[in-house]
Amino acid sequence: MMTPLVTITLVIFVIILVFKGIRIVPQAENWIVETFGKYNLTLKPGLNLINPLFSSIAYKADIREMLLDLPEQQIISSDNATVNVDGVVFYKIMDPYKAYYGIQSLKNAIANLGVTTLRSIMGKLSLDESLFSRDRINAELLTVLDEATDAWGTKITRVEIKEILPHKDIIEAMSKQMTAERNRRATVLEAEAQKESQERIAEGAKKARILEAEARKESAFRDAEGRERYAQAESDALKNVAESLKQCGGDPVLYLLGQRYLEGIKELAASQNAKFVIMPNDLMDNIKGIFKSGK
Repeated sequence: MMTPLVTITLVIFVIILVFKGIRIVPQAENWIVETFGKYNLTLKPGLNLINPLFSSIAYKADIREMLLDLPEQQIISSDNATVNVDGVVFYKIMDPYKAYYGIQSLKNAIANLGVTTLRSIMGKLSLDESLFSRDRINAELLTVLDEATDAWGTKITRVEIKEILPHKDIIEAMSKQMTAERNRRATVLEAEAQKESQERIAEGAKKARILEAEARKESAFRDAEGRERYAQAESDALKNVAESLKQCGGDPVLYLLGQRYLEGIKELAASQNAKFVIMPNDLMDNIKGIFKSGK
């Protein structure tokens, strides 16, 4: 029979083995178990039991989405411009077995693959294309990394270029170029404004001349119409006078001469230079003689 000491020792040993065989896996992890150095099983989140004598935990995989910061690097574009590029990669372990046994160091592998792929993509682009094609670079980098890491049981969920910073000399040259471009646009806008102003002034002057010409035409037309009406009225008046003179035996020609004679004396009296108007003594006799001579 076993002595009490041996019994107690065996009980303690069994209790220790049971506690060593119990494994509680956190929610966001998967654990890989090896037996005699060979893969045995993958422990899921929760309470798990393993053989504490011959099995051990070889790898604890975090299955949450993780962030990997790509190291900043200098890249030469296709037009020989040097730029500093910094980016980040978001990835998630989908298969812990492949992530552990498929690659020696998953993070270093993704970082180095991301750097080399980024150099390859941006090396084909010019400086302007690199600065204005971030979405294109992100999409190409995501596609290449996702295909390459599929064998490692990893999913690349997103890739973002944080910063593309050209060399100091290039930034100064770009600043000068932008200043010159702004000055050129300002000059063009000012010239276009002056041109438009001159065109509007010329158009206004043209319309003014047209309106002035139309006004002169209308005025001349109205003057001519007025003179025509006046002449017509005077002609009608002369006809009436002539008919009246014929009825009483007078001569219309002598009547007109007498009328002009009186108008001439009236204009002479209205002249500013005339201080005195000398009337002939026989004025009335002459007028009467004009009318009598027609009888």
